[in-house]
Parts: sequence; structure tokens; C-alpha cells
Amino acid sequence: MKVDFDAELWIWDARRSETWTFVSLPGDRSEEIQELTAGAPRGFGSVRVRATLGGSTWTTSIFPDSKRQAYVLPIKRAVRTAEGIEAGDTASVTVEILDL
Repeated sequence: MKVDFDAELWIWDARRSETWTFVSLPGDRSEEIQELTAGAPRGFGSVRVRATLGGSTWTTSIFPDSKRQAYVLPIKRAVRTAEGIEAGDTASVTVEILDL
């Protein structure tokens, strides 16, 4: 399953001093992912993915966020630097689920 979406980068409130930066997947697609991956428990409800943003592709995990009612994808500093983006910018992202 692949999910293509545009989302604004945001900083996780609990770790503002460490600038953990994320994008939120669309709510409807998050529901689909949750249904597809049910029964495949991983730490913190994470799901392994291959993410692409601009010319950068990496393997990571998405995590459920009850506050946003969606999965969230961490955007590594190296990716943000390579793509010239920061919190507040909107990016086009592709997430491919690897846990299926």
C-alpha cells in the first residue's frame, strides 16, 4: 500500500528542544493502515515504511498519534537539510507500508 499526500511539517511538543519534526498522514488513510496492520504488533503501534520526500528516500516507521487521530512520520534532519525544508513548510510525501 502506498499513500501520497501533502502535509505541513511540525515539531513534536514534547521534545521541542530536540526538534523532532513530523508530518501527519491523512486521517482516512491512517484508518486504512490501522485496519491493514491490525494483529502485527510493534513497539508503540509503529508500522515500518519506506518514505520519499523530494529526492530523499529512507526506511523508518510511522506511529499512531491519538492527539491528531492519524499516523505521523518523522522527517530526519538529514532529509530536511537535503530537501531545504523546515517546520511550517508543506511537503509532498509518499509512504509505502512494508509490514503487510
